[in-house]
Amino acid sequence: MTSIRERMEGMGIGKSIRMERIVDRKSGRSVVVPMDHGVTSGPIYGLTDMRSAVNAVAEGGANAVLLHKGIVIAGHRRYGKDIGLIIHLSASTSLGPDPLNKVLVTTVEEAIRLGADAVSMHVNVGADTEPKMLKNLGVVAMVCEEWSMPLLAMVYPRGKKVKNEHEPELVMHAARVGAELGADIIKTNYTGDPDSFKEVIRSCPVPVIIAGGPKANTDAEVMKMVEDAISAGASGVSIGRNVFQHKNPVEMTRAISKVVHEGMSAEEAMEMLK
Repeated sequence: MTSIRERMEGMGIGKSIRMERIVDRKSGRSVVVPMDHGVTSGPIYGLTDMRSAVNAVAEGGANAVLLHKGIVIAGHRRYGKDIGLIIHLSASTSLGPDPLNKVLVTTVEEAIRLGADAVSMHVNVGADTEPKMLKNLGVVAMVCEEWSMPLLAMVYPRGKKVKNEHEPELVMHAARVGAELGADIIKTNYTGDPDSFKEVIRSCPVPVIIAGGPKANTDAEVMKMVEDAISAGASGVSIGRNVFQHKNPVEMTRAISKVVHEGMSAEEAMEMLK
């Protein structure tokens, strides 16, 4: 298992300084709130007012938000609370002919000009366009090394051959792909239980954080998933809809942050929310 702090020890000064902007110094873990859904799904509930959405999770203690470049240009940081910034480099829409085909829509250099602390990109292992996405990941990782820019790779098993994208062996494969091609942090699916997720962590030589997935039925489900993932060795979480679509995103972010950074139990976190 490799923690974010251990990963940072092997980095150059520029990349490690940027990583410190998206990681909690005490725990060495990260709470990221992705808000890139506007391209994929449109202005969904919770993301119609982006300034308010970003400010809410910043107030709740998130370490970073993940945004597309246009939202950054429109005012992130200039008018809102300070929070780490990850700019997403790839995209597709739910209306397109192949939503699994993620294409590059900006560059590492543009992200640097916009003040990013890290960049991210999405790869669907098993999709028809997997070869192109893998090539893009390898090239982006190389450019990130040249500019000392941390790279978060969202890597999921998704495609015609994938019956269950939470299957441990498939998640292990997806995470390993991202690590092999040069990502500094992997974001992937939680496998559903700590024992199987420990194997994902054990077989991936870079830190792994979990995706939040679709909107959960209850807050308790989310908190239990976060608690179990951290106990299995996850280096943090990247949870979107279950945070920004919550009736109180500030407190939801705060409760998740307590579990991730302070080892609070899911039950204790639920008491906070009550």
